This record gives sequence, structure tokens and C-alpha cells, in this order.
Amino acid sequence: MEKSARMYDSTSCVLVDRMDIGRAVKKVGEMITEDYQDKEPVLVCILKGASVFFSDLIREIDLPLVVDFIACSSYGEGTESSGEIQIRKDLETDVAGRDVLIVEDIMDTGYTLDVIHRMLEERGASSVRIVTLLDKPARRKVDLKADYFCFTIPDEFVVGYGLDYGEKYRNLPDICVLKPEVYRKA
Repeated sequence: MEKSARMYDSTSCVLVDRMDIGRAVKKVGEMITEDYQDKEPVLVCILKGASVFFSDLIREIDLPLVVDFIACSSYGEGTESSGEIQIRKDLETDVAGRDVLIVEDIMDTGYTLDVIHRMLEERGASSVRIVTLLDKPARRKVDLKADYFCFTIPDEFVVGYGLDYGEKYRNLPDICVLKPEVYRKA
């Protein structure tokens, strides 16, 4: 997809381009491979936003692993987390006694990751760690840190590479700042 595509018209700039994303995902995959030698971790993708990052990341991890998916919601059609997390699709894998890596697109307020992290601990996971594409510490509302992350970003509303606004823009190959007039009209 060329940067001249119509969807880029709704963005103010490319914050992280696809080449930098590829390099960062590879590096995080190598770190996880090193840290989990002789283990078979369960990687849990938080749908839908993390799906693009997740599919690229698992191909960079040189270990036997199990994948599973969880779907939850706290944003709906808005740009602010409600703080109330709804699980819409739960895991199929029993995580008791397993090392689990939660894979998320963006760590913003931390509400969603906090709920899922505690849930997996309560289900008896041996360890629970967080992998996120983007870390936005300026918006953090809970005391939680990512164990692995690709980029720290400023407090901007971003789309692309799986991140959306109103279910649109996920297919942009770069991470872009969405123009405020796009989401303020809603």
C-alpha cells in the first residue's frame, strides 16, 4: 500500500513506519526466544487490534509455542477507555502451570491488561508477562509495565498496523496519528 492511499488522508503523519516496525518486532521476537529457551510459552493475542502484531511476532520466535486468543472491549466506538472491560471471547487453552505472554497492540491506560493479567494469574499460570507493540505511559491509570515493547509513543490517537478507529484503518501498514477532526465529529 502506497502512502498516497486515500486512508492516509485521515492521518496527520506517520509516527512509525513499516520498516521500523519490522525491525522492532524482530528484536522483540529474538528477546522472547532467548528468555524462554527450553520452555513452551502460551502466547495470548488480544483481539482485534493486536492480530497484525501477533502474527508477525510469532514468526520471529524460534521456539515451540501455543497460541490462543481473547477478545475484550473497553473502547467501543470512542477514543477513551471506559475502564470497564468486557470479555467477548475467552481462551480455549488451560494456562495452569504454563508461562503466558499476553500480546497487545497498545498499552494505554493499562485497564485491559491489568484485568487480563490478574485473570491469568488466578487461573494458575506459572508466569504472566506483557508484550506490547506500543507503550503510551502518559495515559497509564494502573501500576503496570510491559515486559517487552517495541515503541514508546506520545499521547496521540494512533491507527494502523492493527490499531483502529471505529473498526477502520487497521490495514494501514504504518502507525499513523489520526487527525483529531476525524474522531471529534463522531
